Amino acid sequence: MKPLKYIGLIPARYASTRFPGKPLALLGGKPVIQHVYEKASGVLQEVYVCTDDERILEAVRQFGGKAVLTASSHRSGTDRCREAYLNIGSTADVVVNIQGDEPFVHPGQIKALQSCFADPSTDIATLVKPFQANDSVEMLENPNTPKVVLSADGRALYFSRSVVPYLRGVDRQEWLRCHTFYKHIGLYAYRADVLDRITRLNPGRLEKAESLEQLRWLENGFSIRVAMTDVETVGIDTPEDLARAEAFLASRMQKGGDR
Repeated sequence: MKPLKYIGLIPARYASTRFPGKPLALLGGKPVIQHVYEKASGVLQEVYVCTDDERILEAVRQFGGKAVLTASSHRSGTDRCREAYLNIGSTADVVVNIQGDEPFVHPGQIKALQSCFADPSTDIATLVKPFQANDSVEMLENPNTPKVVLSADGRALYFSRSVVPYLRGVDRQEWLRCHTFYKHIGLYAYRADVLDRITRLNPGRLEKAESLEQLRWLENGFSIRVAMTDVETVGIDTPEDLARAEAFLASRMQKGGDR
């Protein structure tokens, strides 16, 4: 079989409600979006930032990256990736969607997504990270950390902001010691034809209930292959997250560099 061709797309909006301009916020002396771009470019031969803002477009070009302008009306990063794919005129078989606010995305995570497509039946791939037995129940129950239920063959059965599965007859303080729960890491990869199809779907009841777009795909019969990662990342949604990211970066540099 001919090797699959991949393209990395990094959706980046300027007008974030909680942190306007966060792709251009400085982290370790360079923009957050540059950290993401450099990490992705270390694995993928073709990478673009897809943005709705000329300031981000220009910043990417200034550090030597590639960027493409997209509409400001997109409901999600998935929709933005689809427009970017078309605007670029890409012929890639698989689109890797790397969030623009994840400056510590690890090369191994992108490679794990790629490995999912060795199975021809994979429509979409994403990542999960197991919760640890010593994590707090509060971490497990945090609705901002979606949980994933997996099938025996490594596919996503359901995503939820609630704790799933519910352990009947087990004290909730013991749940993490009695069962392996999985948190969703929001990186995706899609076959190009599947990306076209899922962006034409209307939001379903499950997505509206949980506000998780991946439920739209499951509800419409698409298969989501799941790869594991043990790497903890620090996403940036607020200025406070940026401060935590600075501390995280400093600790990594002290331990031997930002790898």
